[in-house]
Amino acid sequence: MNIVLGITGSVSAYKTPWLVRDLQRAGHTVRVVTTVSATEFVAPLALEATSRHPVVTDAFAADIQERGSWHVHLAQWADVMLVAPCSASTLAKLATAMCDNAVVLVACSLPKTTPLIVAPAMDADMWQLPATQRNVERLSADGMVVLQPEHGELSSGLIGSGRLPELHAIVDVVNQHDITSNNRQRPTDAGLVNDIPAHDQDQSSIPEYTKDQPRAVHVVITAGPTHEPIDAVRSIVNHSTGTMGFALARAAADRGALVTLITGPVNLPTPRGVHRVDVTTAQEMYHSVQQHRSADLFVMAAAVADFTPAQPQDTKIKKDSVGSTGLTLQLVPTKDILASVGANKLPHQVVVGFALETENVVEYAQRKLVAKNADMIVANQAGIEHSGFGPGMNTITLVTADSIAPYPAMPKVACAEVVVDAAFAMLQQKTRADSSSRPTS
Repeated sequence: MNIVLGITGSVSAYKTPWLVRDLQRAGHTVRVVTTVSATEFVAPLALEATSRHPVVTDAFAADIQERGSWHVHLAQWADVMLVAPCSASTLAKLATAMCDNAVVLVACSLPKTTPLIVAPAMDADMWQLPATQRNVERLSADGMVVLQPEHGELSSGLIGSGRLPELHAIVDVVNQHDITSNNRQRPTDAGLVNDIPAHDQDQSSIPEYTKDQPRAVHVVITAGPTHEPIDAVRSIVNHSTGTMGFALARAAADRGALVTLITGPVNLPTPRGVHRVDVTTAQEMYHSVQQHRSADLFVMAAAVADFTPAQPQDTKIKKDSVGSTGLTLQLVPTKDILASVGANKLPHQVVVGFALETENVVEYAQRKLVAKNADMIVANQAGIEHSGFGPGMNTITLVTADSIAPYPAMPKVACAEVVVDAAFAMLQQKTRADSSSRPTS
């Protein structure tokens, strides 16, 4: 079937590249339309790469206006339209036909015979709001298929109903509306709908790692803390849990990359399809990274200790052996892993570092970008709510030589999607530039 996927401003929008993939695996052709707010949670480039079609966000963009009403042609092309995730705002707009964004514009242009499926996703109180429930009842009465959100942990940290249904469940519902035997006349891919500039006409424009047979893009990710031994039983440690690095590894693996995850001591399961290397000290992590210097992308997310004891003891230091003066430790700097990778970076390689600061976050990140010869620094602030160490939320700013892109507080899995999308886009640009600079025979 031909499916138009509408994506709106919900945190769960970060899952939609996987939803596109699963719909394609079920045999469907997918075109994506998003609201502007949805792009805060999922990058259009990721959706273009997975759907292999352009993504429409701005209903008034000049490059999609040729030959008339793009939204009408796209609505006529569709066998089914799916809005997932569907925010509370979009539910209200659909219920009142308020066509002020691209998603609702297409939905309100659908022929009466074309099913419209919506999968709401929001916090529990917003879902249970009487106004939201009235909108759901109106949509159901109008013939739309409204999936019930699932009960579980929400992005707010609360427990309740509001989670986006599992992707396989959404695909199952779409499959139940298979109307391929319908004989109605619809525009084809060779018709007006392709007046929207389409990447799929030139397969070379699609990153190789998003094709059905991805090339072996190698991603090295560091995660977690390091433990610097003082003696046989004590170490210098920090509060890193490894959550961010493991989320990055999962996101990269889901995009078809070969992922080497080099992690300090953490209590986290290994993401599926990821090669895990466990280390303890900064020196061990440095050595492991150097063994993978031929990788395409480096994401240095570990909280590596800056200093290590100069003379760690092989046995336990007894309290009564140091006397009343206490214990004095001499600390020496550890090797700078990010600086080493940046200094030896090849033209096609992308290097991403992290900067956790207590003040002047962006300023320090910009300095670090230059000093470490990195392509991007992911800056976040310690000591504030929803940011820094821990398994919950993070608040990040992507800093490059050309831009500063702040993001709202999001679950770390969503932050990982943002970082990986940006890093893969850089990798794609470098790969193209490297290819174009090579002499031709």
